[in-house]
Amino acid sequence: MKKKTSTGSLRKIPSVAAVLNWPELKKYLDNIEHKYIAILVRMSISSIRKELLSGKTFSSKALKQRITDDIDELLSPYFCYAINATGIILHTGLGRAPFSKGIADVMHAVSKGFSRLQVDDKGRRADRYAKINRLLQVITGAEAGFVVNNNAAATLLALNTLAKGREVIVSRGQLVEIGGAYRMPEIMEASGAIMHDVGTTNRTHLEDYEKAINKKTAALMRVHQSNFRIIGFTKQVPLNELVELGKKYNIPTIDDLGSGAFIDFSKYGLPKEPTVQDSIKAGADVACFSGDKLIGGPQCGIIIGTAKYIEQMKNNPLTRAMRCDKLTNASLEATLQLFLRKESTLLKEHVVFNTLLKKTTDIKQHATKCADLLKRYFGTKMTISVKEDVSEIGGGSLSTEVLPTYVVPIKPKTVSVQELAKALRKCTIPIFGRITGNTYLLDFRTVLENEETHIVEAFKTVLH
Repeated sequence: MKKKTSTGSLRKIPSVAAVLNWPELKKYLDNIEHKYIAILVRMSISSIRKELLSGKTFSSKALKQRITDDIDELLSPYFCYAINATGIILHTGLGRAPFSKGIADVMHAVSKGFSRLQVDDKGRRADRYAKINRLLQVITGAEAGFVVNNNAAATLLALNTLAKGREVIVSRGQLVEIGGAYRMPEIMEASGAIMHDVGTTNRTHLEDYEKAINKKTAALMRVHQSNFRIIGFTKQVPLNELVELGKKYNIPTIDDLGSGAFIDFSKYGLPKEPTVQDSIKAGADVACFSGDKLIGGPQCGIIIGTAKYIEQMKNNPLTRAMRCDKLTNASLEATLQLFLRKESTLLKEHVVFNTLLKKTTDIKQHATKCADLLKRYFGTKMTISVKEDVSEIGGGSLSTEVLPTYVVPIKPKTVSVQELAKALRKCTIPIFGRITGNTYLLDFRTVLENEETHIVEAFKTVLH
């Protein structure tokens, strides 16, 4: 039964004018325009009133704390450095791929003043995609390439440019939905292309594609399954066979690679993930993939392929709505340049690869170091240990694979595990772990070097 709220409870809510005279607000009013603080207070009071009407109660002290907390929350940075102790390497909520140090340095250099974006040595307006294009040509073997703001945009742009008002043939087993309600049929519809799905969920044959080809067919399409796998009695048409069929009927083939990869991880003991180079070698006319997953760069959608199709896409009016800014271009350039290094150097300097291929002995050593520090300070307030577990890769990459890891399980004695997790997320440097039952876990596959000191400081703040 819903609690009734008395008129008296609502009368306890102070007026905006009264709140603005609180001594606690002086520190805000000294630095922030009065009118904006007034708006923040009004918003907070409105929220409190709704909660009171729904049955919640506030003491005078709690009400005052709530208003100042609301102001603090809005004035504090949301987009900030955080510690990923979830064990999910490409965590969408935590920004996916962490940048390698050199890339972060480049972004700082570009952002501290004016920067060159699209001007040539003679001072004339130039093509902002030119340098990215050359790097992609060298790394992938493609005729041309450029970049838009994410892979959904890249896919939509390819479909809109090559197939608006016409049909695109795709296997039913590849009509994916990934995080954030991204559905391939809906992207197809939004692009103006007409989806012609063939085959069945588990088996699609080359003849299914060929039978579907008609005068309205604009393209053939392969979509990487990303975050799921169909196993057992299955069949999908190899890309090279799809390309040959397209050539037979003079129809381009689009390959949506999803997370994308420049390196074959199977030689390091991980499952085979289709590489971008494989797609180009198979003859795909257009291939698109994400920049912020296995590539390890900024959020962007990278498009490569046959020069004539790339040029058509660059000239599409939609491209202007999808183009990337100076920070994305600069960080992507630095990321691609990293791939020109010797592979042994790349694996050490590329944070995603380093995290993927981290030795379990090193993870255990790091976890033990942090556990020992936590025991020293908080041994009486929580039980702390080190144990084996598994990590996920995330980002729709190598979706069936888990990696061995070591975690620090923590069972707090003075607060609930949910309260501990919430408090750690609210620290100046937020800590994100995971909860299993009544245990809080810190997974050290994704905790970077020296971050254990920040973890200990966060616990000091939370368990003071």
